[in-house]
Amino acid sequence: MQLKDELPVDHKLAGIYRYGALVCGLILLAFSALGFADALSPFDTSGGRIAGMTTNSTLSAISLVVGLALVVGAFIGGNFASMLNMIVGGLFVLSGFAHLFVLDKPANVLGFGMSNVVFSFLMGLLIMTFGMYGRVSSKLPHDNPYWRQRHTAEGGPERATPATALRELGK
Repeated sequence: MQLKDELPVDHKLAGIYRYGALVCGLILLAFSALGFADALSPFDTSGGRIAGMTTNSTLSAISLVVGLALVVGAFIGGNFASMLNMIVGGLFVLSGFAHLFVLDKPANVLGFGMSNVVFSFLMGLLIMTFGMYGRVSSKLPHDNPYWRQRHTAEGGPERATPATALRELGK
């Protein structure tokens, strides 16, 4: 399955992928900016509190890079934004699990607290939802390019659209 061939450039799902990546990227950029503005020290395991979460300058730098990646993905759009959302969302969820195990230990170099872990899980699920929207469901419409790709025996890419079905009837 080629990602570049599945979704037309002007498909309505591309907007969901773009706006989802943009909103989540801007949230991360705001968190990063607040962390840098507070002039926190890197790898401080106690961390300062920003927006109810603990942070340090290393976590702010990581948030900056990931936020910028999501914003760039939003401007590129299409399948790239969808795939980027799914990957970044998955990494957020994995980060939540990893930091859940290192809470209150010296290995917690990013200064995560329980609120950070919850934020990581929620943000990861939100970003993944934006990335998977319209791609993963049991009730995709038959004109959806992802449905057509998966059901080539039931009509395939050519017969799934109403226009090609009318052409087939006219033969």
